[in-house]
Amino acid sequence: MTNHEPFPEKELAERLEAVRAQMREHQLDGLIVTIPENIYYLTGLDHWGFFACHVLIVPLSGELVIAARAMEGPTVSNQVRNARFLGHSDTEDAGEFFASVVKSEGLGGARLGLEKKSLFLTAYIAEKLTENLPGVKWSETSALIHGLRLIQSPLEQSYTRRAAEAADLGTLASIEALHAGASDYEVAAECHRAMILAGSEYPGFGPFIRSTHRRPGDEHTTWRGDVFKNGDPVLLEIGAAYRKYQAPMGRLVYVGDAPAMAEEAADLSIRGMRAIANAIQPGITVGEVYDAWHGVAEDAGLNDYHRHHCGYLVGIGFPPSWTGGSAVTGIRRGGDMILHSGMAFHLHSWFTETGRGDYFISNTALLTESGCEILTTQTPETLQVC
Repeated sequence: MTNHEPFPEKELAERLEAVRAQMREHQLDGLIVTIPENIYYLTGLDHWGFFACHVLIVPLSGELVIAARAMEGPTVSNQVRNARFLGHSDTEDAGEFFASVVKSEGLGGARLGLEKKSLFLTAYIAEKLTENLPGVKWSETSALIHGLRLIQSPLEQSYTRRAAEAADLGTLASIEALHAGASDYEVAAECHRAMILAGSEYPGFGPFIRSTHRRPGDEHTTWRGDVFKNGDPVLLEIGAAYRKYQAPMGRLVYVGDAPAMAEEAADLSIRGMRAIANAIQPGITVGEVYDAWHGVAEDAGLNDYHRHHCGYLVGIGFPPSWTGGSAVTGIRRGGDMILHSGMAFHLHSWFTETGRGDYFISNTALLTESGCEILTTQTPETLQVC
């Protein structure tokens, strides 16, 4: 394992065996892996070429095969030690090419799992792939590898910790750059500078930097040339990445002055975050964690105040998401997913539009055998006025 190879051969081999155990359980002869995070998880392939669909063929035994544009061959050769590469020209139909590779690997009449929920497997490519393999019995297997990825190894956890440190420094730099008359370009530049110098690679999202006065409900917008004014509440949701492991965090910061009720909202948010962290334990369901957060709202007389979640799991993420693809594995009301040691989270505690002021904090956290560990601790959770 070199400095540029994210995973040792032993860890990759153990992951592959775990995937094949799932394949045997589901009576599959092979997997057609199309989700970039899953291809990375099994091979270590790390580049931006995933914008054009890649396919990783995982047979029940034997060699793995990566099929993609021919121009990606040198990158695969430099980075991947456990898979053979086959490439198509830009004048070839990708779906037809992928089907021909499946046939050449002896899987033209097999029972295959296909990841249909990839952001990059277009409907056209999927149709061409399946049309040209009429003898295949297909199953939808987008959740198979994703489920294995939810529990991080000690090495993966160390990567999450590195990313969280960079996210913290990026958030601190953003707060320091904020003042009346500053533009969001300046804040974004200082954020990126601090994160990158701390070791962050490009994150899956953002960072998100916006005045909630001017763009109150624009959840996924960021800098665009706005100049901050005195009294602006500014949402900072910053994510850093190390070896593709994502660590997001957030703070609502006020420029110049904060309204009187902001202190109450900040207190609620902080107590909510503590309730979430105290509830997260191995064997607990995500619904129970949500209930612990909502208990803070109930204690404040806000029984009807709910959020769509109070956090979600994070790990490997390629743009355009730090959630690891198009799905969000959320900590939701009534959720029955059971938590396990090794899971990593982006935990949220929002108290906005309640009539009690507005505040928000979020943190990256890990679940260890001894409980929930908040990783983004350098940036204060208390009310920040710049």
